[in-house]
Amino acid sequence: MNARIPLLLIPGLLNDARLWRHQLAALADVADMRVPDHTRHDELYELGRTLLAEAPPRFAVAGLSMGGYIAFELLRQAPERITHLALINTAAQPDPPEKVQRRLDFMALATRGRFRGVSHALLPFLIDHSRLDDAEPAATVMAMARDAGAEVFLRQQRAIIDRPDSRPLLAQIRCPTLVIGGRNDQLTPPPCQQEIAAAVPGARLLMLERCGHLAPLEEPEVVNAELRAWLARPPAGG
Repeated sequence: MNARIPLLLIPGLLNDARLWRHQLAALADVADMRVPDHTRHDELYELGRTLLAEAPPRFAVAGLSMGGYIAFELLRQAPERITHLALINTAAQPDPPEKVQRRLDFMALATRGRFRGVSHALLPFLIDHSRLDDAEPAATVMAMARDAGAEVFLRQQRAIIDRPDSRPLLAQIRCPTLVIGGRNDQLTPPPCQQEIAAAVPGARLLMLERCGHLAPLEEPEVVNAELRAWLARPPAGG
């Protein structure tokens, strides 16, 4: 019997292990999974250094949105340790100025004590409109944000704003790479995933039709099947 593959599942902004709850249940037979704490630092380099210090010697990594930015940082610091890479609802390029300003505006509100996590008004930016009347995943999204709180929000936004451009890294990636996006993702729209997949040698691209920014919650069965097939590919470095 083959040993389970060590797999880091890195959540996005204001997300925690609940983002990956379907994957944690469905992939336990093939992967030794852990969801690292990505709330402790406001610099991507420090987040990467801390996660590497706590990770197995070699491991697969899947990251959603901010988790993808952290996955790129892991590649910058220790590419030889990563056997497989999955980038979900994320982007390689830094934010354009208007998106940076929007983040700064939200941070200013949080600093003034007006952090409200994810409200019903913000849900259409995160999940597909066809799922807005579904109790899940909306309740999960709002609960994760509420439990994270303002200080985590501020730290994570600072790390995201200051992240480097990961596009020069893409052509150097040699591990099995899976790129997943949502056709209706308003935060990291399809061109972001298409850009990554076109530049990474041998990458598999999957665009989900009825999906917004949170594919692991919105389309868990498809994501689970894709991750299972991805983990079955021969790892980087044998």
